[in-house]
Amino acid sequence: MYTTSQADPVRLEIFKNLYQFIAEQMGIVLQNTATSVNIKERLDFSCAIFDSSGLLVANAPHIPVHLGSMSESVRSLINDKGDTLKPGNVYLSNNPYNGGTHLPDVTAITPVFGEDEKQIIFYVASRGHQADIGGITPGSMPPHSNTVVEEGILFDNFLLVEEGNFRETAVRQHLSNHTYPARNPNQNIADFKAQIAANERGVQELHKMVSQYGLETVQAYMKYVQANAEESVRRAINLLKNGLFIYEMDNGAKIQVKVIINRENRSATIDFTGTSQQLNSNFNAPKAVTQAAVLYVFRTLVDDNIPLNAGCLNPLEIIIPVGCMLNPIYPAAVVAGNVETSQTIVDALYGALDVMAASQGTMNNFTFGNDRYQYYETICGGSGAGIDFDGTDGVHSHMTNSRLTDPEVLESRYPVLLESFGLRLDSGGKGKYSGGNGVSRRIRFLEPMTANILSGHRVVPPFGLNGGEAGLVGRNWIQRQNGTQENLDSTATVEMESGDIFVIETPGGGGFGEVF
Repeated sequence: MYTTSQADPVRLEIFKNLYQFIAEQMGIVLQNTATSVNIKERLDFSCAIFDSSGLLVANAPHIPVHLGSMSESVRSLINDKGDTLKPGNVYLSNNPYNGGTHLPDVTAITPVFGEDEKQIIFYVASRGHQADIGGITPGSMPPHSNTVVEEGILFDNFLLVEEGNFRETAVRQHLSNHTYPARNPNQNIADFKAQIAANERGVQELHKMVSQYGLETVQAYMKYVQANAEESVRRAINLLKNGLFIYEMDNGAKIQVKVIINRENRSATIDFTGTSQQLNSNFNAPKAVTQAAVLYVFRTLVDDNIPLNAGCLNPLEIIIPVGCMLNPIYPAAVVAGNVETSQTIVDALYGALDVMAASQGTMNNFTFGNDRYQYYETICGGSGAGIDFDGTDGVHSHMTNSRLTDPEVLESRYPVLLESFGLRLDSGGKGKYSGGNGVSRRIRFLEPMTANILSGHRVVPPFGLNGGEAGLVGRNWIQRQNGTQENLDSTATVEMESGDIFVIETPGGGGFGEVF
């Protein structure tokens, strides 16, 4: 019998890894059983475990923008359906005003009941980026949406599985009963089933853990793991100093963040007062996304190997004025807030803390499709240099952590050719430590399709810090089959004909420190 009144350091390490291992197991099941390229190849998904009140316990190292926001989705379910949750139920949610990020990111949430099937002891959740969830453009990442309705179908704590029975008819109806319905409901349903399977693996592994160690010990160490993460973040905060940073985006909107460190209790206030008001474009970031970006930055400042969890948030007070672009009011469009604005928040925070130059600051979201095909990818670029390190060439930085589809898979599943893909030399900012280089990617279309680019830093360069140079801005353009060239803005929708080439040149990271 082990005492649970205080944490044993060895057992703390064991449980910390056990929780993370379970989330990783969920991810493996999701990858193996999904059908979409998005989840199976690009790994645009995240899995995590939550305590009985919906607070994050542990996650696999998947997508930061998902992981820091999923807790809001789980707690929304508890608030909304708490009295009606039953064993064998699974719920779907992608509501950006209830913990969601943007509509393509759909979260499946499963309550985990104890042996008596009366008490909920955990929640498990998996969030996957759907290749299409409806909306005004194929791939559901419209560059020019003005309301969330134009971005696709909203699931708000939708009952997906009722006491073990998959509600296929209800799901199909929900996917089709919309002004802009889903284009490939069969693929949506296949991916939803993969998420259910991933959650089920989490449920099984948690039950195994409880039967091996006992519920009291498992729940005690769950709290210890969160407390350990909190202490690690407090130690990191102790080394920081106050700062203020204002960062403008290509569309003229600005993010202002002030960080105030309280040395006495080793806490920090992160205040976004002064940030632009809610926008008419889709660059509004839901509050959960803003919180995820803050959580990510402070987690990266911790040297210890801790899982990202609710404990990391305890030392942080986050102030986000209601109605600003980082805490918008329904029905604001948000599809770019999740992927683009989240990156700007991260860089602004690093700038305020004076620890790292800007990364490429964009995910270079590229979608194309028609009624038969829908595809989405994010494209790597340069990361920023820091106090004692160079930036990295051609990486997915900060709030994204997905892969690019292998060329063989891309070309076998879609009527396109990857003409070239390579580093964009000398695009990183020079400095004592230099920023990483962006990339150049050229895709030739073999049949007519609609293509969309949703990107940033095509006008405003990624900043350097402490005398380091800025990275080069990115560039989007089309090379038509007849030889003409069309330059595109940061966001654009274009009709591609057979033989046309879409070219995306991604930004470099900023440099850090002067070159003497």
